[in-house]
Amino acid sequence: MYAKIIIEYPIKTLDKCFTYLVPPDMVNDIKVGQKVLVPFGKGIVFGIVLELTNDTPEFETKTVLRIDNKDIYLNEEQLELGKYLQEKTLCTLITAYQTMLPSALKIKDQRKSYDKYETFYTLNKSSVEVDKYIRENERRAKQVAILNMLLKGDVLKKEVNSSSSKTLEKLGLIKEVKVKKYRLNQANYHLREELKLTKEQEEAYQKVELNKFCTYLLQGVTGSGKTEVYMHLISDVIKNKQTAIVLVPEISLTTQTVKRFYDRFGADVAVFHSGLTPGEKYDEYLKIYQGKVKIVVGTRSSIFVPLKNLGIIIIDEEHSDTYRQDANPRYYAKDMALFRAKYHNCPLLLASATPCLESRARADKGVYKLLKLTKRANNMLLPEISLVDMAEELKHGNYLFSKVLKDKIAQRLENNEQTILFLNRRGFSTFITCASCGYTYKCPNCDITLTYHKTSNNLRCHYCGYTVKKDDVCPKCHENSLNYLGVGTQKVEQMLNELYKTARIIRMDQDTTTKKGSYQKIIDDFADNKYDILLGTQMISKGLDFKNVTLVGIINADTSLNLPDFRANEKTFSLLYQTAGRAGRDKKKGEVIIQTFNPDNKVLNLVKENDYDKFYLYEMNIRHKLKYPPYTYICLIVIKGASYDDVAKEAQNIKRYLMPKLDNKTIIYGPTPASVFRVNNIYHFQITIKYTFDDKLSMVLKEIENMYPTNKKIELDITFNPARF
Repeated sequence: MYAKIIIEYPIKTLDKCFTYLVPPDMVNDIKVGQKVLVPFGKGIVFGIVLELTNDTPEFETKTVLRIDNKDIYLNEEQLELGKYLQEKTLCTLITAYQTMLPSALKIKDQRKSYDKYETFYTLNKSSVEVDKYIRENERRAKQVAILNMLLKGDVLKKEVNSSSSKTLEKLGLIKEVKVKKYRLNQANYHLREELKLTKEQEEAYQKVELNKFCTYLLQGVTGSGKTEVYMHLISDVIKNKQTAIVLVPEISLTTQTVKRFYDRFGADVAVFHSGLTPGEKYDEYLKIYQGKVKIVVGTRSSIFVPLKNLGIIIIDEEHSDTYRQDANPRYYAKDMALFRAKYHNCPLLLASATPCLESRARADKGVYKLLKLTKRANNMLLPEISLVDMAEELKHGNYLFSKVLKDKIAQRLENNEQTILFLNRRGFSTFITCASCGYTYKCPNCDITLTYHKTSNNLRCHYCGYTVKKDDVCPKCHENSLNYLGVGTQKVEQMLNELYKTARIIRMDQDTTTKKGSYQKIIDDFADNKYDILLGTQMISKGLDFKNVTLVGIINADTSLNLPDFRANEKTFSLLYQTAGRAGRDKKKGEVIIQTFNPDNKVLNLVKENDYDKFYLYEMNIRHKLKYPPYTYICLIVIKGASYDDVAKEAQNIKRYLMPKLDNKTIIYGPTPASVFRVNNIYHFQITIKYTFDDKLSMVLKEIENMYPTNKKIELDITFNPARF
């Protein structure tokens, strides 16, 4: 028997199968999808078996050395999904398979074992024989005590006297048993019954057909109870002996979502996201692989988990950019979900209060089935939203907080109600410049200014991680003239503490959530009313549900509105609408204050009206005129390298190669410098391709990729439907 194996090196020139002889002692054990150890060149590498055949090759072959793990291997669906991922992203096949596995099972030499066990003592003789020993050895009190405990059930080894237990072991009365221990504790859930659905929820729930592939778009206002619709559908799926995947966009959202699922479905739930340790991820993957759970809740990578017999896939907050992976392979979780839903002939449910324009357009065309929830589940009104003109406020000396926002926060503190404040910039100051000589702190490796973080008194690059201590004087002219420009969450927190000296304030951003469990602690503490004000970045903008929050303040609504991105309007509307939706979710009325220097802006006024449908029509009209998605598709080619001249030259060469080969309706823009031109001393040029249909595009891009596999000076990144460019 021979095995066709793809090896661990993610190199284009090696992106093919190599044939190896399977030794006789492995013939009965080797399977397609297994990880094996094989000789390659002068070394020994890992690979994955993709095919087994009895056809003898015409060339001499080397022999498979070892099967790495007989019990865990890629199943048939995963192997097909890997090929689809390769086709969609133009990555190597081994890279596709690597992406689908947790770090503990990656295709490389892993000498560390992630299995964790607890050792118990259990009886090795019948209870009759044990009783007899107890009667005859009453003086041996410690041994008798151990045996009496074991007559009631197994006991942890560490909880009994070691010398007495060893004696009982030698006598053959007891023995050690190792039991696999899972690292995540699920003991804190309290099972609750299903809630009765509202009329709108019931209508949406009834329209979803199980055991049939179809994509549904559930558009529901914030607080309309979309999760409760998921729960009812998943209950039906489990009754049918099937499984479910639920994707959420942020790790912070898994905290509240997972708790709700634990409370409804108990130990049938596994959680899977990048915030888990490698050991925890390994444990959860193992439970999923062995069929010990029926529901997986997690972020983007959860779409690859090996759940069998899928009955439904749900993507919550489907509009979120976090479902796109920026690193190779640049996949879109929605594409992977579509593949799996078709494979299992089950529904895919996309849900959001602000669906992305592409999804809503597909629903309007009938490609997706549109389901709507227009009211909050508790019949509470949507929050009242006000726009505040900060240009006018500045005239009265109100720089960061408008008078109305300050008064509203004070009122909430008086009423023992909570406030959420949103600013999508972390750090203390966006940049520092010298008033005397104009010097600005910039990253020496990247094309951006450094952000000041006051707590550590350092300046940090949010692209490459470069960090430097801040001087008290200008490093160029040595004058004490440093100005702190731009505002980050640290600075807002400082000002809040000065304004409201007795208020309990917690900040939630990337700087305060680096420690394990920090997301959960902040969210739980705020939910338990241990804090009055939650200040945060984008991670607090969606999905979170706090009953006592009656005020939401948007510090600067213009931040995302002014980005050089054709999706800027869409992202701004979604971000502000979702953040506003955190207010008034229970019995108390909600209020939202949006601070802006553009109070007449159409998008902000549509947020004020709480009207997604109007915004959709307005933005679709603009997209149609400018020929942007969903009226066209976009492909981005990024050309990277350490030499400016080399990168610029190759970018032009690629443009010249593309021009005659693509459809004449396809538009090629560039090459131009990327929005952040230099990152970590690597220059970035980009070519943007806009097309409606071009059957040659994928083939031409593969040809271009094949020109650069061994070029050490140039690297290409090709992304279809990029989140930003």
